[in-house]
Amino acid sequence: MNMQTITIKIPVSMVKYTDVQKESEKLMRNAMILFPYIQNESISHGKAAQILGINKLDLIALYSTLGIPYLNQTKEELENDIAVLKNIRGFSV
Repeated sequence: MNMQTITIKIPVSMVKYTDVQKESEKLMRNAMILFPYIQNESISHGKAAQILGINKLDLIALYSTLGIPYLNQTKEELENDIAVLKNIRGFSV
């Protein structure tokens, strides 16, 4: 994977949390940088995983360890989606 160094301004008290050496910590930091773009639907989980050089399921699992769900629908939204799919496939609801 090609890498590039960038310079960003952060509060001094954040430096110890961003200047990490372990590969797992770097992956976590970079995944968290990408998360807002997943959340606002600028990129997908798959695209973020590709950028990070991991597979999508590993990224979903990583976010899950942080308490970030892959699906964040309410029960009602999920039930509505299921009803729509059943309707499309010709099942009775």
